[in-house]
Amino acid sequence: MAGKTAHVPAARAVPPAAVSGVGIALLSSAVFGLSGSFAKSLLEAGWTPGAAVALRMIGAALVLAVPAALALYGRWHQVRGNWRTIVLFGLIGVAGCQLFYFNAVMTLSVGVALLLEFLAPVLIVLWLWLTSRRMPSPATLAGAVLSVAGLMLVLDVFGSVRLDPAGVLWGLGAAVCLVIYFFITAKQNDSLPPLVLAAGGLLVGGAVMLLLGAVGAVPMGFSTDDVTLGGWSTPWWVPMLGLVLFSTVLSYVTGIMAARILGSKVASFVSLTEVLFAVLWAWLLLGELPAAIQLLGGVLIVAGVVLVRLGELRSQPLRMRPAGPVPARNRGGAGA
Repeated sequence: MAGKTAHVPAARAVPPAAVSGVGIALLSSAVFGLSGSFAKSLLEAGWTPGAAVALRMIGAALVLAVPAALALYGRWHQVRGNWRTIVLFGLIGVAGCQLFYFNAVMTLSVGVALLLEFLAPVLIVLWLWLTSRRMPSPATLAGAVLSVAGLMLVLDVFGSVRLDPAGVLWGLGAAVCLVIYFFITAKQNDSLPPLVLAAGGLLVGGAVMLLLGAVGAVPMGFSTDDVTLGGWSTPWWVPMLGLVLFSTVLSYVTGIMAARILGSKVASFVSLTEVLFAVLWAWLLLGELPAAIQLLGGVLIVAGVVLVRLGELRSQPLRMRPAGPVPARNRGGAGA
């Protein structure tokens, strides 16, 4: 009608980067989930956890050394300006998380230890709630409850639970390390590429594990015997190569990329799918068939991740969907 302006309701635009970020995070979880099957084949052949983790980190750091050096060509000052972040990431996000978890497994069942470590997403929600003094959305809270419930079912923590006070503290320590990992990786830092952060952190973490092994704090034992993987007998270096290339190099680089796109909260909840992927990989590679209750837990985890993501989108300011082409500089904008 003349003289009147038609009211067009505001539409909430989902940034393409957010969609791709979830996909990258799922890829990271999928390859992270492979580590359990690769590592178990080595442990059953006589490797100690400390030795497998140390070689995994050092090997991955060496693989990333050349591309990281190329990314830093002419810009080595970026390392000097971010050395604290790299060291903190390596000490806490890489070595600390692994060390705390392995100590928890010594006195707790694997299911309980994993459950304690993957309380990290819930701790992130609580921390952001306390620091911002803004209550999370109902969708975020519901997603947190569903994810934890699903995690408990996937891990089957009620099967044979063994609780030990020291083990519980080690497990909670692993969760805190995982929280710091997500906060470090989610921080927007244009001067520190994900490739460089992953390479530097893995090098620091591997060096710390070797040092702990040298002083006897972490047992180190290696074996060159053949291992069984996927029903086949194979040399030990096959699962180690998979552990280095897929479960470390690819997983850490994509994990850092996803966290910078999605932010620490959403990235941490998507990471819960790692447990589901670990169960599926164990089924395919080790013949460990998941129970029906574990599949139900996987459904709850996915539902929880979706709710948390919806809660994040609803908490963001409304955006008008552009009528014309999106300017190139606005495409692929990452949400913190």
